[in-house]
Amino acid sequence: MARLLHPNASHVADTLIARGHHGVIVTQPEATHTAAEAAAALGVAIGAITKSLVFLLDDDPVLLLVSGAHQVDVDATGSRLDGTLTRAPAAAVKHATGQPIGGVAPVGHPTNLPTYIDNALAEFPELWAAGGHPNTIFRTTFAELLRITAGLAIDVD
Repeated sequence: MARLLHPNASHVADTLIARGHHGVIVTQPEATHTAAEAAAALGVAIGAITKSLVFLLDDDPVLLLVSGAHQVDVDATGSRLDGTLTRAPAAAVKHATGQPIGGVAPVGHPTNLPTYIDNALAEFPELWAAGGHPNTIFRTTFAELLRITAGLAIDVD
């Protein structure tokens, strides 16, 4: 029996397709809330997992797509972005993305979030990102992430 995609994941797939991506969303049998869980489920390096993290840059939400092997240095990254960077509270993440923490996709949000992509992701030929729900993921590449998000590549650590 085929599984139906969660409505968030279906919306992400539609957004991906509209932006020229194949739009295939994979549903994992178990939730992959963390980069480590996603890497283990897929059998890939943790650095190939793309974490979608919402921060506030001078009180405005921004999306950072970060390698699973990295933590964001908020002071250094904020300086690179000419502002003060703080982690967004859960309610702000849900409001800005329409998706739950642990399942935030790089696309498919109710508003166009300014997006910044960790340069470290370029080291991997294949990347995996959340598909809008904690147990959904999709395959992509660094170049494709830049294109589908209209993001800017930066160092985050």
